[in-house]
Amino acid sequence: MDIGTILFAFGLTLFAGLSTGIGSLMALLTKKTSPRFLSVALGFSAGFMIYVSLIELFADSKKSLINILGDTQGNWVTVIAFFSGIILIAVIDRLVPSIENPHEARRVEGMSDGKDALTCSQQKLMRLGFVSAVAIAVHNFPEGLATFATGLHNPSLGIAIAFAVAIHNIPEGIAVSVPIYCATGSRRKAFRWSFLSGLCEPLGALLGYAIFASFINDLTLGILYAMIAGIMVFVSLDELLPTAREYGSPHLAIYGLVGGMMVMAVSLLVLL
Repeated sequence: MDIGTILFAFGLTLFAGLSTGIGSLMALLTKKTSPRFLSVALGFSAGFMIYVSLIELFADSKKSLINILGDTQGNWVTVIAFFSGIILIAVIDRLVPSIENPHEARRVEGMSDGKDALTCSQQKLMRLGFVSAVAIAVHNFPEGLATFATGLHNPSLGIAIAFAVAIHNIPEGIAVSVPIYCATGSRRKAFRWSFLSGLCEPLGALLGYAIFASFINDLTLGILYAMIAGIMVFVSLDELLPTAREYGSPHLAIYGLVGGMMVMAVSLLVLL
């Protein structure tokens, strides 16, 4: 595989990961959360992920595995890999306590009044911010690998997935920034920690690729695509949509969801 393709895939993953910096900038430069925007944006990202997972990734995985293993075994391996991806990300999610989970909604207003369910000691707030940053690394490892691997073998899909992941990383930046600012009073420190935590996604992609590179072939790629589909469906249903509803109204989240599916569908018709 040529170096240009690898650099392109890595660039997509870097873009997606560093979008946590957008969340930090919202915390640094604004005084009020825009819940309507975040609600629609998160719903939009969920629509992107669900559509591309079920229409493209799952279908490509199934086609590839059937060609290699035959109809019966190929279908079974596709389904098993899909739900293995769901189980993997569900286990990771369960290991992170909800109060320290970076996907829990945080508001910029909490930076100015010290509230947002964060009324506790400075030491505990610093711990909350630090653990949130670490939790982002744990959550984003499979997402980074998904973006990187897809970008390597299907640049069009890689761009779409990177965009969807980037949107859903914005609240993660806020989740790190809010408690650190409340503890230190420094917006720069809040931005720095949030920005640096985003680097874990491309780092996770490189580590994952280094581990699995020698095993990549049509069979393992088909399994990986199905697992990626499962991971992204779970992230959408368990994290993006509930957070979108919490930031804004349920209708806005669903409008964003449908809009994301429509844009993804049209994009795939144009790009593929």
